[in-house]
Amino acid sequence: MEIETRVIEKLLPHRYPFLLLDRVTKLEPGKSAEGIKNITVNEYYFAGHFPGEPIVPGVLIVESLAQLSAVMYLTAYFPEETDWNHIERGKIDAGEIATKVGYLAEIKNIKFKKVVRPGDVLQLKVFQKGQFANLSQIKVEAYVAGSCVVEGTITVSERK
Repeated sequence: MEIETRVIEKLLPHRYPFLLLDRVTKLEPGKSAEGIKNITVNEYYFAGHFPGEPIVPGVLIVESLAQLSAVMYLTAYFPEETDWNHIERGKIDAGEIATKVGYLAEIKNIKFKKVVRPGDVLQLKVFQKGQFANLSQIKVEAYVAGSCVVEGTITVSERK
């Protein structure tokens, strides 16, 4: 199951310049997801991070992974949906979905293994590890050209 950018914009409350997920490429609602973030030289943060040697700030990679996690959880609220592109035709109230996006509660054991630069395609992977009350632990990984650049665990809260 793939989800395009225009649909992601309806699922998440984030907007430019802070929508950091371009496409969901695989999805098992509530369990796992994969997606991509295309890194272009036009990203606003390259003007200051760092002039002459642009690299993606690690915290923004973690935020990309958190946004993918949000899509993974939000889609689990609607198990009957098999094609999320139906959201474009008004079958689901996107505004209602976006209000369920929780918060990033913890970043744990994140390892930054390589820098990410303009022109890279960031391949994102998230896996649900465990849940306690309204908190969910998620294993996160990011790759460029098959090489792991970030891995660790985040905890996100569910918003009722």
